[in-house]
Amino acid sequence: MWEVCQQQARGGPAELQDALLAGVVALPDRVSNSLRGRNPAVFFPQNYFPLLGAAIVEVLHEISASLRGGSDCSISFVSQVLGKVCVHGRQKEILSVLVPRLADLTKSDCIWQRICWRLVECVPERWMEAVVLGFVQRAPGADVLSRLLGNLVVKNKQAQFVVTQKFLLLQYGYTTAVLQNLLGYLSLDSLRRALLIKVLQELLETWSSSSAVKHSPAEQQEYISKAILICLSHLKEPEIESCRQELLTSMMEGVKCHLDSSLPQIRRLGMIVAESISSKINTDGPVLKFQYEEDDEARELKSLLVQAPSICAVPSLPDDNRNEKADAALPLASESNGKSHTAATHVVSDEESDAELDSDDDLTPYDMSEDKELKKTKAPVYIRDCIEVLTGSEDTDKWEATVKALESLVRKNPAATREVSVELAKILLHLEEKTCIEGFAELRQRAQVAVLTVDPIPVAQYLTSQFYSLNYSLRQRMDILDVLVLAARELSFPKVHGKIKHVEKPCVQLLPGSDSSNDWRKIVDERIKSKTRRFAKGPSQVQVASGPNEFNSVAGHFFFPLLQNFDRPLSTFDLLGEDHFVLGRLVHTLAVLMYLAVNTVAVTAMGKALMEFVWALRFHTDSYVRQGLLSCISSVLLSVPAEHLLNNMTEELLETQSWLGDVVEKDPDGDCRRLALQNLLLMENLKKKLNKTVPS
Repeated sequence: MWEVCQQQARGGPAELQDALLAGVVALPDRVSNSLRGRNPAVFFPQNYFPLLGAAIVEVLHEISASLRGGSDCSISFVSQVLGKVCVHGRQKEILSVLVPRLADLTKSDCIWQRICWRLVECVPERWMEAVVLGFVQRAPGADVLSRLLGNLVVKNKQAQFVVTQKFLLLQYGYTTAVLQNLLGYLSLDSLRRALLIKVLQELLETWSSSSAVKHSPAEQQEYISKAILICLSHLKEPEIESCRQELLTSMMEGVKCHLDSSLPQIRRLGMIVAESISSKINTDGPVLKFQYEEDDEARELKSLLVQAPSICAVPSLPDDNRNEKADAALPLASESNGKSHTAATHVVSDEESDAELDSDDDLTPYDMSEDKELKKTKAPVYIRDCIEVLTGSEDTDKWEATVKALESLVRKNPAATREVSVELAKILLHLEEKTCIEGFAELRQRAQVAVLTVDPIPVAQYLTSQFYSLNYSLRQRMDILDVLVLAARELSFPKVHGKIKHVEKPCVQLLPGSDSSNDWRKIVDERIKSKTRRFAKGPSQVQVASGPNEFNSVAGHFFFPLLQNFDRPLSTFDLLGEDHFVLGRLVHTLAVLMYLAVNTVAVTAMGKALMEFVWALRFHTDSYVRQGLLSCISSVLLSVPAEHLLNNMTEELLETQSWLGDVVEKDPDGDCRRLALQNLLLMENLKKKLNKTVPS
């Protein structure tokens, strides 16, 4: 390589250089082809390319000596070798040797810095992306990367596009350390800081775009959020002042788009980024503050707003002087620590002596272990008395006792409940908390479920009719869906001596930010597990208690009314518009009801209606809604008998299969792709099952 560099300086033949370039980079493959797999270990790629990196360092030493001696030489051949090796996917092997050596050589030598800059600048543009990515990933810090690349992004348009566009906006698979290296590199030079501000503006434009929030994967949105926080950590006060209004506008637009999302992860990302922007632009005044769960992911995101101190960026003292200063500082620190420790000991001892003088050890405490709280009021014993208390009583203690006792009272008196079931359901739907009762929402929901299971048909008709009525909040509409699902589960499982045999957590959870699709997937997995044949030795399993499926005769009253008016917007409720989160909950509710209707009379009609509903909404932009639609497909495939699917829904199945294939290939959401693939596997298993049953 050194000879080629000398020939290039004298204008050597280009054909010979191209042949040598191809031979050097492809030598392990050529040796392996010639020796047919019996090549020496030194020609294995994991061994050869580190040796090639060491050879490049030796050539660079020759170039350095030549430049210091006043002789001309070219570095372009070495750049071509580096670029071709990197584009062949061997960045790790060659740069693991090259980057540490160059980082040491460029610490205090300006000639070596210029050599390193020219090494990267002379890489052909078609190989520039692979080389820049390798340096960004291997550099131990932004300051080292700045020494190795210099102002490459200012001089080379291809490198600028790769660093400011491709790595940040078009790709999202890199680690947080890579982002910190990349954006820290842009912030370390005055010529590059203009690019840093430009990058921040483009990131904020993407972050505040409603289309990007709807159609981008959650992983990419988290990646962009991290990049924004790192950019904010590098901004200085004059730069923040110059773009304060633009930051404020982007923050307001972006937080609205994120809070409109149905996914809790996306909403929390919007909250954290908005809080960070607000703290940067309002250093003296009030800042935004949201309520969300503080877990490790949230703390990691917030930590990116604080710029980490660079270990390598302390060139003030040489190593020997720095060590001497540190050794001299140690005795002083230990001495001061000793003084403070003795002083603290004296203070503690004085406090303890005062505490002993004021102690009340002579007073014997009363034994209150068996004390019980006195009940001021008794709970009502009749259903009509409960209605009177819940609607007109001003006695808060009596109201609280009624709320706590209502569920058991309803289950003990089914005949009396049926007389006023619809009225009681209406009262519970509109019931608001008068006092601070622990678990009020759960108590109210359990009472609603009890009323619905005692008198299913009229109460279900009332609740489903109110779901599409005016003057209801979104919370009340989702409460209706929760109650329908819980009651359907209770009715569909067998009972023993009046008690429910199967007790599980609700599928549609109470919290507005919960994702009921997770519970739905658990149901699908249990259903698949129950259909799997297993052969095992040992005692036979205990027979599960059986009983009539009470959901059989009422399934249609729970299911069909929810499908009727989903496409008719009201003045305060638009499922196909801004209320898409409720639409997602509705779709997941229909999926669970469809699953619970297995072996019922109406299951085929329910499946056909649900397939038409899914087909009308299959291109919905919200990923949570699409997940629910795919769950509906799973419910139909698992609940409707195979023969009925083949006879009554052949065309729908073929169209759905084609759509599922497109979802697997093109949907940006990972959960949607996984559910679509699961449905395709269910269809394949269904086809195999039908082929086995048909005689040849």
